[in-house]
Amino acid sequence: MQEIRLKLSQPQIDRLMFIDMRLRFIGDVRRQDVVNRFGIQTAAATRDLAIYRSETDGNVTFDSKTKSYLRSTEFKPLYPGVSAEEALAWMQKRPGHTGTVGADGSVPIEVPLVRSKMDVEQLSVISRAIRAGRAVDIQYRSLTSGLTAREVAPHALAEVGDRWHMRAFDRRNLEFRDFVIGRIVWATLSESKVADSEKSVRDIQWNNIVTLELVPHPVNVPSPDTLQAEFEMIEGVLRVQVRAALAGYLLRRMSVDCTERHRMRGPSYQWWLKNRIALHGLSNFDFAPGYLMSNLKLST
Repeated sequence: MQEIRLKLSQPQIDRLMFIDMRLRFIGDVRRQDVVNRFGIQTAAATRDLAIYRSETDGNVTFDSKTKSYLRSTEFKPLYPGVSAEEALAWMQKRPGHTGTVGADGSVPIEVPLVRSKMDVEQLSVISRAIRAGRAVDIQYRSLTSGLTAREVAPHALAEVGDRWHMRAFDRRNLEFRDFVIGRIVWATLSESKVADSEKSVRDIQWNNIVTLELVPHPVNVPSPDTLQAEFEMIEGVLRVQVRAALAGYLLRRMSVDCTERHRMRGPSYQWWLKNRIALHGLSNFDFAPGYLMSNLKLST
């Protein structure tokens, strides 16, 4: 980040970041954009733009016809630490996005994704329980057991693509398990304390980090150099570190062929898991595409 010479308040910094983002990713900014985003007077927006111009070396030019400040060819971001993901969220104007620079929505972006529903009140119970180290009484719908009452000790949340999970110690089965938050019908804080054996430090699958070695599928990908360049692979291998408890979900989300001899066919399977041994002992290996099928074939 370039050093800002003036001592600015946090609201001023937020507005300068907004101006910087507009110029960097949209290409222009007007005083009214700043006024509309932050609810300030026009005079204040004018001062912000003047400060931005004084703190950058030729970042903008003024177009008198449109009364817009345009990104110059010598543009260098005042706040270069913004990631691509943050920039996309800002441009997408994602519902509920409350980032410092504010959502924009000037670039059309679509994200076709069906997500499991979540009840915000139940989520609040879970998050407060994790923060306070409390257990939770829940009514939970399982694909195998239907609706059951559980008492769990949650310690983390995890997003696995189409749904959010709660990682918790299940006092019914006496083991750490994943619970889909969208399947929780009812939840309330329990009065019982969380025992040492139920805390996250005892969750081996959660604390164990495994390295998955992914390579372009030997059969389904005729030009592996495309993936190698896209993912900046080292020596033709994409090494991904992930919690053992989440490895199966990641492999399913990426449609990684986990068979021993890359037997999965079709354009969906662009990756093959080179080190299948990394899945040995994992609790959710059955989510890894083809892994269980391959083991069954080997045992017959």
